[in-house]
Amino acid sequence: MQYKAFAKINWSLDILGQRPDGYHLMDMVMQPVSVCDLITLEPDDALTLTVSGDPYIAPDAHHLALRAAQALRAYTGCTRGAHLHVHKQIPAQAGLGGGSSDAAAVLLGLNKLWELELTMDELCRLALSLGADIPFCLTGGLQRVQGIGEVLQPQSFAPAYPLLIIKPCEGLSTRRVFEAWHAADRMEHASLDSLLDALRAHRTQGLDACTFNVLEPVSAAMEPRIRDALEFLRSHGAFCARMSGSGSACFGVFPEDAPLEAYRDEALHSFGYAVTAGTQSHSVLEVSQDA
Repeated sequence: MQYKAFAKINWSLDILGQRPDGYHLMDMVMQPVSVCDLITLEPDDALTLTVSGDPYIAPDAHHLALRAAQALRAYTGCTRGAHLHVHKQIPAQAGLGGGSSDAAAVLLGLNKLWELELTMDELCRLALSLGADIPFCLTGGLQRVQGIGEVLQPQSFAPAYPLLIIKPCEGLSTRRVFEAWHAADRMEHASLDSLLDALRAHRTQGLDACTFNVLEPVSAAMEPRIRDALEFLRSHGAFCARMSGSGSACFGVFPEDAPLEAYRDEALHSFGYAVTAGTQSHSVLEVSQDA
């Protein structure tokens, strides 16, 4: 069986505090986008992993897809195996949730392949032990996500917008970004209610002012090319432009008639990675083997 594991963007990212165990308390609005990895699951005696599409990602024991499969076996006591193949198309260390989405696809796929019949609540509890974004990637849609990723508030709408996504530089260490945020002056935050109202109404006027990411200033200070990418997106007519997650990928929301293919080609020349995409409702989608 094969799954599409979709990337995500952060319409907003706020940090409300930190627990004694070090986990940060988040308040975010996230949505899947159409850039995806392809995850293939096949029955096998052992539990193995191969990776293609990105020569810098090794299929080792630290890979989140393999860790998800191992955690599922440990949780259920299942002794069956599987061969996992991850074809990477979502850039790594970009703030787009590629690893989390891969893990979500593996949990959903192996739950079916191994006939475990775990509920979505059980899968989400297991997923949270692996990564804060994985419960969101399991469930998809436009959601407000709070706590350490366990408080999911699905919205009844999922706006569709054309996007241009740029990764302007090498990936950033999430740990270093959070350390820099702790040391920086705090920014004022926009209203999440205003953001959700604008997305619900598909209101593009003022959308840029409604979106925010408290990590963006510190990430851009570490990698100024992030600021260059945001300026590129806005100067080419994006309704809003924002960094996703802890970076370094940035996305711009454009009108339906924008010449995104031309903008993509220009961004590729300037930044090295750019792709057109669209916001959507699915995070993981099962497809046929020849899809």
